[in-house]
Amino acid sequence: MATAAPSPTPGWRSRGYLPHRDKYRLLQAVTFRLADSLPQEKLQALRHSLSTLPQTTQDLERRKQVEAWLDAGIGCCALRHPALAAAVETALLHHDAQHYHLLAWCIMPNHVHVLLQPLTPLAGILQSWKSHTGRWALERNAELELGVPGKSLWMREYWDRYIRDETHLKNVIAYIHTNPVKAGLAPAATLWPWSSARHLGTPSSSSAPPT
Repeated sequence: MATAAPSPTPGWRSRGYLPHRDKYRLLQAVTFRLADSLPQEKLQALRHSLSTLPQTTQDLERRKQVEAWLDAGIGCCALRHPALAAAVETALLHHDAQHYHLLAWCIMPNHVHVLLQPLTPLAGILQSWKSHTGRWALERNAELELGVPGKSLWMREYWDRYIRDETHLKNVIAYIHTNPVKAGLAPAATLWPWSSARHLGTPSSSSAPPT
């Protein structure tokens, strides 16, 4: 397993309202979600309610609330379908050790968590995953009764957080693996079929998003 990278001056960039730290070989925890997983009115109301807080506090509180909403299963939750979940997992594994090193992952009903070490630009990796699986899902939307509304499977934006040290790394892996348990989808992390926990073992539980 790759170890946490040191923290040199990062390459920051921004897409919309989320800043991203995109640097070669810097370990990244990434969350991306289905396009209908969070209504825009909820996000707008949340941004307004947090607007008076310091930026770092805003980011943390927003992540906590968004994670809670996602775990509540808002939207079509097309990733519940085993065929689509399998297609997403196949996409994650396809370029492992070529474009990135994949450390941990979990496919939830309406979002996906991935811990990886990019070997190519992170934005390109996410775009590859989304474009391939998005086409796959939309082509089979009616056949599999996925219920995907509109013409996009995935939300354009994604969350990424770089790994600071070994403790943070362990906490992130624990959070990814125990997400199905926290959401009430499985009695144990190793019993969720769309997670690296079943391959790598399960670390101690973590019920809150790592900061």
